[in-house]
Amino acid sequence: MPERSHQLFGIVLMAAAVGLLSGCRCSSSPSSSTSTLAPNLSARGKTVYAGNCIACHNPDPKLVGAVGPAVYGSSLELLEGRLIKGTYPDGYKPKRPSAGMPVFPHLAAEIPALHAFLNGP
Repeated sequence: MPERSHQLFGIVLMAAAVGLLSGCRCSSSPSSSTSTLAPNLSARGKTVYAGNCIACHNPDPKLVGAVGPAVYGSSLELLEGRLIKGTYPDGYKPKRPSAGMPVFPHLAAEIPALHAFLNGP
């Protein structure tokens, strides 16, 4: 009986390894499908939004938050300006006349993911 348990453990371990490897998107080749990557990017953006933005903005980015405006549809330029520099893009008219939003320079690498989430369905 112990040998059967050992075999079962080996099968489970191998199945887990195959599952992990099949989920790995290590290739950065142009042949990688953007349709496969976009949901992952948007999901990461949703996590970034939930962890950094909903204290002021609504959990639903299409709705106005307690302190911040609705942010659904924000452009890359707006996200970069507000999150990194604390500025607005040239010609942009703010939704609210406030300067209370802090900068989040640690999110610079996450802006594409945040943009994908805020511009998704």
